Amino acid sequence: MDFAAARRKMVDNQVRPNGVTDRRLIDALLDVPREHYVPAAKAALAYMDGDLPVAPVAHGKPDRCLIKPMVLARMIQALELAETDRVLDLACGTGYSTAVLARLVTEVVGLEETPALAESAGRLLASAGVANARVVAGPLEAGWPEAAPYDAILVNGTVDSVPPALLAQLAEGGRLIAVVATKVPGEAILYRSVNREPSGIPVFDASIPALPAFAKPPAFVF
Repeated sequence: MDFAAARRKMVDNQVRPNGVTDRRLIDALLDVPREHYVPAAKAALAYMDGDLPVAPVAHGKPDRCLIKPMVLARMIQALELAETDRVLDLACGTGYSTAVLARLVTEVVGLEETPALAESAGRLLASAGVANARVVAGPLEAGWPEAAPYDAILVNGTVDSVPPALLAQLAEGGRLIAVVATKVPGEAILYRSVNREPSGIPVFDASIPALPAFAKPPAFVF
């Protein structure tokens, strides 16, 4: 399979027609080999227009997915990243989104739920020569306060709500984007921290796999 041609088709047929115009982001999507972060048996599906399961999370949870390229690109573009930014890539899976972000900013911290998945993503990033990113393991809903504050946080999945503890890890002027299940389909909401007070605005509708770690507990019914 000609993966370079598949990357070009992904950008030309999925990404550009959906309003992604950031030149640096488009170049990153053309440069980062998405197939490198997909199991060999699924390599031919790496550039599909959809969410692609790539790794088990364990404990009976759904497999981690690479979210559909168009949604990922629009979310990253909405963050308006600068080359000097530090970014938290939450639920980074096998590291594809981390690798794309690393082309755009100074430093990326990828966060995964289990040590096994974090170690796997770290190995894939290292073998691809990504030097300005690392992957750590911990509860997704807690973020990674050890390396905070962040200029931007990308949440790779749908959440019921964004925990205040995660928003608190934003630097002044920092941005967080997540797909929030406020309706069907969900909404990609961009939060911005101003005077340490985050507020969010919807930027586009989107449907991507949910992150169970962010699910609200069921309400008690009498």
